[in-house]
Amino acid sequence: MRVVCVFLLAALLPSSLSHGRDPFFWVYGLRAQGYQSGSLQADTTGGECPAECDCPPSFPIAMYCDGRGLTAMPTIPSRMKYLYLQNNAITTVPDSSLVNATGLVWLMMHYNQLTSDGIGKKAFLKMQGLERLYLQHNNLTRIPSNLPRSLRDLRINHNIIDTVTPADLEGMDNLTILYLHDNAVTDMGTSLKGLKSLTLLDISGNKLKKVPAALPELLHQLYLESNSIDSLPEGFLGHFTQLQYIRMAHNQLTDKGIPPNTFNVTGLVELDLSFNKLERIPPVSTTLEHLYLQANQIKEFTLGSFCSIVDVTNFSKLRTLRLDGNELAQQDIPSDSALCLRLASTIEL
Repeated sequence: MRVVCVFLLAALLPSSLSHGRDPFFWVYGLRAQGYQSGSLQADTTGGECPAECDCPPSFPIAMYCDGRGLTAMPTIPSRMKYLYLQNNAITTVPDSSLVNATGLVWLMMHYNQLTSDGIGKKAFLKMQGLERLYLQHNNLTRIPSNLPRSLRDLRINHNIIDTVTPADLEGMDNLTILYLHDNAVTDMGTSLKGLKSLTLLDISGNKLKKVPAALPELLHQLYLESNSIDSLPEGFLGHFTQLQYIRMAHNQLTDKGIPPNTFNVTGLVELDLSFNKLERIPPVSTTLEHLYLQANQIKEFTLGSFCSIVDVTNFSKLRTLRLDGNELAQQDIPSDSALCLRLASTIEL
C-alpha cells in the first residue's frame, strides 16, 4: 500500500504544483484510459457526445473539446460535470449554450476569443454548482454577468478588463481564488468587500494607483506587482489575520507614501518591495523570513529596521535579504548585523 501511495503522489503533485502548466493535467489521463478498455460502452445519458469532442467511457462525466479549432459552443450532454473548451477560437457563449449543463463543476474556456458582448447575460445563470471557471487569455472587457455564487476559483486574467464593480462579484461568499492580473483595471472601489472566503488575490499588472479598499480579511496571498501605486493607506495590514505573502514590486512606492510600521506586523513570511523608489529600509517584523528590496534607491543600512532589541531570544527570523541595485556597499553593513540577522544565509548588495 505504501508503494502505491508513493506512485500516486508522484503522479499528482508535480503536475499540480508546477507553474505554467494546467493544474488539472492529471485528469486528462483518465481520457486515455477510455481508449484502452474496448469493452466499455459510451454513456449517452442526457444526450450523445458531440462528434468534435471526446467523452471517455471511463470518465463519462467529463467532455474534452480542447484544442479542436472550435468557433462555437458544442452541444453539452446534461450528465457532464467537467467541460474542457480551452485552446479554441470560440467567440460567444449564448444564453442557450449552457442551459443543458446546469450540473457543471468545472468549466475551462481559457485561450479562446471570447468578448464581453458575446457572453449572454443569462449564460451562467442556472449553473448553481460551478466551482471553477477559467476565462483567462480572452478578449473580455468586463466580468460576465450573473456568475454562479458557488464559484471557488475564478481566473479571468490576461483580458482587457478596465472596471470591476461591486455588482460583478456580489454574493460570492465561496470564492477563495481570484486571478485578475494583467488586465487594465484602474479602480476596484469596494468590489472585493463581500468576498469573505478569499485567500488569494492577484491583481498585478493592472493600472491601479492605490490599494483597493476593503480587502477581505482572510487573505493569505496578495499580489499587487506592476501597478502605479505610490502610497499605502494607514493601517493597511492591521485587520488581516492570515496574510503571509505580499508582493508589490514594480510600483511607485516612496518612503513618504508608507506610514510608519506598515509592515511591522506578525504573520508575514514574504514581502517584495523591489523596483520601487524607497530610500530607506522600512521596519519589518522579526518574524519575516524573505525580504526583497532590490532596485530601489536605498542609501543606508538601518539595522533597526530588523531588530529593535538584540539578545539570545530577540533576533530577526529573516533568511533572504536582497538589497542589490541600491546605493549600498559591503562596508555599509554594521558589524553587529550578524547578531540581529543570524539566520540570513546571504545578504545581496
